[in-house]
This record gives sequence, structure tokens and C-alpha cells, in this order.
Amino acid sequence: MSLDFSLPYGSNEKLRAIVQKIEREERLKAIWKCSNVMAIERLGYTDHGVTHVKIVANSALKILRILMKNNVVPSIVKDYAMEREDAEVVVVLGALFHDAGMIVARDGHELFGAAVAMNALEAILDGVYSPYDAAVVTSEVMHAIVSHEEPHSPLTLEGGVVKVADALDMEKGRARLPFEAGKIDIHSVSALSIEKVRIQEGIPPEKPVIVRISMSNSAGIFQIDGLLKPRIESSGLGKHIHVEAEVTGEEKKIIKKFEF
Repeated sequence: MSLDFSLPYGSNEKLRAIVQKIEREERLKAIWKCSNVMAIERLGYTDHGVTHVKIVANSALKILRILMKNNVVPSIVKDYAMEREDAEVVVVLGALFHDAGMIVARDGHELFGAAVAMNALEAILDGVYSPYDAAVVTSEVMHAIVSHEEPHSPLTLEGGVVKVADALDMEKGRARLPFEAGKIDIHSVSALSIEKVRIQEGIPPEKPVIVRISMSNSAGIFQIDGLLKPRIESSGLGKHIHVEAEVTGEEKKIIKKFEF
């Protein structure tokens, strides 16, 4: 059975062809499965598998398209005179492979992930790109993968987009700040407070991307201030993204009592 990442390809036939190859690739399904076994079963972290990368890929594509619509130039266009469609390919591939290194270990997973991607992308890009352009795309994807995790900082727009999109997968306990499953602490309580994350286009001349976050409890501020804000600041996209967070409805009581 093939995967379905449900990406809005639009007129980008390169992206469609590449992702459809990936969706049929059994080896890649195994990589995402192994990433989740390591993250969830062995480390007690949140999801790092197919569901996570699908969310990140869709978020990254949406952020990039808003930025490009507002005349922000992708790095692959500026530095290599390639097309905006190629920037979309880079952010989607960066998103799909950014946690692939979890098959090895959590520490340094961004470096292992770049190696996994480099090994896989030759076949994935073959027939869609010339060997020269495929090498450029692979380089940009590997940078996006490595720079999504501290202490690395993105040097490309595409890398910054992947880093922010990764942090935005935080609804209903899907926190990117790892916490021990079942343990009651500020990490878990804060993560469970995030109800909805929406990426929307702003109104010029304000920041072009608005992230609106709905919380059931004000404890969600910890996730936003402790994870999302530093990620946006280190992504290089701070001047383009505005974040609004609010408690919607009556504040939900997440725990009844906490003591030690």
C-alpha cells in the first residue's frame, strides 16, 4: 500500500513526480517506521514518523508559498538561478527526511538524517533533474535537514522554513520539545494545552506569515515561548513571521493536583 502525503502540488509537476516516487518506496516506509520505534517505543518521545513528516511538509510548503507570494526570494533561486518550484521541492524533501536520522540515535539525528537523504535522493531525483541540478537540490535538502536542529542555524530560506514548520507540529500534545510520555511536568502539561495551530497569510506591510495558536490552558505559553520562539529566531525568518496565541473558551483544567 502506498503512502499519501496529501500535498497541494498545484502546477509543480516536479514536486508531484518526486513525492509520488517516495510514496511508493517501501524502503522509505521502513525508515519512518524505524524513526518512530526509536522515538516512541525506545525513548518515550512524541511521534517522529510518517504523520509528523506529513504535517511538517504541508506546513513548510504553505509557509514558503506565502513568503514567495510576498516577494521573498528562495535561496535556490537567488544563489543558483533555479526556479521557485525547485524551492518547493527542497522544503518538502527537507521536511520528509528531517527526522530520518532517528533510525540511528536522537543525539546527532540531524547529521544522520542528511546521510540517509543523500543516499536516497539520487534515485528519487533521477529522471526529474539533470545530474547537476540534482546535486544542487541534494545539497540544499541536506542543509535544511542539518539546520533544523540546534546548534545549527539555517543559511537558506528553505532551511529556515523547514525549521519553523517542524516546531509548528505541536497540536494536542504533539510537542517538538521531547518529554517523557505519561509524566506530569511543565513539558507535558504545556504540550496538551495546544489545541490548534493555523498558518495564515498576513496583510501587507505587516509580516507576511501569521501563526495563530489556540490554547485550552495558558500553560501552552511554555511550548510557544520555550520552543517555537527560539526556533523562529534562529531560523532567520523572524522578520517574516508573527505569532498570536490565545486561550479560547473557558480555561481547561488539565490536572487536578500536582505534588512532590
